[in-house]
Amino acid sequence: MSSSLKLAIFMAVILLPSVVVHEYVHAWTASKLGDWSSRRFGRMTLNPKPHIDRFGTLFLPGLLLVIVAFGGYPPVFAYAKPQPVNAQSFRNPKRGMILYALSGPGANLLLAAAFGIGLRVAGGHRGGNLVLFLFAGLIVNVVLCAFNIIPIPGLDGAKLVAPLLSYRAREVYERMDEYLPLFMLVIFFILGFTLVFVRTIGNGLCRVIIGHDCL
Repeated sequence: MSSSLKLAIFMAVILLPSVVVHEYVHAWTASKLGDWSSRRFGRMTLNPKPHIDRFGTLFLPGLLLVIVAFGGYPPVFAYAKPQPVNAQSFRNPKRGMILYALSGPGANLLLAAAFGIGLRVAGGHRGGNLVLFLFAGLIVNVVLCAFNIIPIPGLDGAKLVAPLLSYRAREVYERMDEYLPLFMLVIFFILGFTLVFVRTIGNGLCRVIIGHDCL
């Protein structure tokens, strides 16, 4: 089995749990801040089923993983169904939304650090299924962290930008969440500069975690 195919398989195994943890931490954070919407709608769970979005969790990452399996190297990204959240239920709505938005990418950053520590413990040896698995876990979570901080409607970065906008602009911006699949197609297949952003941020994180670029 080629190393590209192995990498794609390992990334596929790691990707869904990483997305689920991202969503669970969002729901947990919201509940701690005073909003129980996610829990009421069954989203505060590590069961993947309530989180799966057909396009964002299955089709898009599946397409990207096929490219990886054939030797390509695109950032493999996935996203779940939007979490129900009511910022007005937070004890401090503006501060709460910032913490809520950062919690998901923060969870992926912690997972990336855990995989990175595993790589360091393994000695950073090239080759071997364990090292490749740990490397796959590192890059999957670094990419999830970096992508989610982009201020594209539907991603966590948009929730960081929205409070800075006027009421009318914020309303329009937030309504664009439903077009996230279109934004993703444009990003991956038309707007190369977005991928440059992800690689720049991702490699910066990798240099901190393992001492060198990984994307």
